[in-house]
Amino acid sequence: MSMLRRFGPTLAVLLMLVALPSCGEARSPETTATEAARAGVGLKSIGRFDAPVYVTGAPGFPRLLFVVEQGGAVRVLRGGRRVRGSFLDISGLVSSGGERGLLSIAFPPDYRRSGRLYVYYPDRQGDIRIDEFRRRSATRAAPGSRRALVEIPHRQNSNHNGGQLQFLGNLLYFGTGDGGSAGDPPNNAQNRGSRLGKLLRVDPRRRGARPQIYSYGLRNPFRFSFDTVTRPGQPRIAIGDVGQDRFEEIDYTTVAAARGANFGWDAFEGFAPYRDANSGTPDPGDTVRPIFAYSHSRGGSCSVIGGYVVGDRRLRSLYKRYVYADLCEGELRSLVPHLRRASGERKLGLSVPTPSSFGEDEHGRVYVCSLEGPVYRLVPR
Repeated sequence: MSMLRRFGPTLAVLLMLVALPSCGEARSPETTATEAARAGVGLKSIGRFDAPVYVTGAPGFPRLLFVVEQGGAVRVLRGGRRVRGSFLDISGLVSSGGERGLLSIAFPPDYRRSGRLYVYYPDRQGDIRIDEFRRRSATRAAPGSRRALVEIPHRQNSNHNGGQLQFLGNLLYFGTGDGGSAGDPPNNAQNRGSRLGKLLRVDPRRRGARPQIYSYGLRNPFRFSFDTVTRPGQPRIAIGDVGQDRFEEIDYTTVAAARGANFGWDAFEGFAPYRDANSGTPDPGDTVRPIFAYSHSRGGSCSVIGGYVVGDRRLRSLYKRYVYADLCEGELRSLVPHLRRASGERKLGLSVPTPSSFGEDEHGRVYVCSLEGPVYRLVPR
């Protein structure tokens, strides 16, 4: 059994490729002409980076775009042009390689006034950390402003680190993996005494605030996002939870219903009872089932890369549809999210080599990162 299958279909093997010397230029995005024409969507390159793993905008700075590199740096573009140097470089603090690295950045709604920002990474010992920094200027953070916000022990295994930060209002949400290995041997995801395998929430404005477990029963929610488009004023959450050996899943529910929700791992993988390595967790009952799951027999898939419900009205064929990808397939896909089951799942006719993440800017435009270097924006064709 390969290392990828033994430890589950996570980012482990393919993320390791970023440490190897490049064997030439990354492939251009592939397009299936008929599907792309039907979708009415194309990809526009915004630049090349060093193993980009996340991209986002910042409230109050609509001309800026921030690209997170796995090794520990955050780059910034202003008006589409890359600013020299880095916005922030904490490579000395970050354990990088495999599934580890600087994994995301988040800016609160009051960022223009407060200057606060937050980063998520495993440290040199492997523990998960969320740190606060302050802005020095529009295109530079103040490295000496670091304040530790959250620390979660995660030293036993290097995989399943989670990695997403998202603000909803003034509260910061983040997803943690179950601690690694296969089948969650310690049963962290179902243990509400553990902060692993969870969606957590914290008010970062409060000194000494402890993260609250918001949802549990997750394996590796590497990427999740809030849907404020489908029902304005009634936000929903979409989670791409990376599966084990058989299925990848997308979870989707209202933010209100996610409070206290159990997403089922490791009693379930996708819709199916989990019966492989380190199985045996009984059905806890009343779990939230995915709205969509797909098998690893689909086109060489391995790890779901969760995306966003599109709010960019210029992407007419994707408006209010959820876009996502798979790390191994590389094809960009979309579906219509519903609270019980998704509908209309289809390919966009576009693919990106080794997609690591989607992102969204302050205009609602959607981006996708390739571990091979390029970052693209989804644009109308």
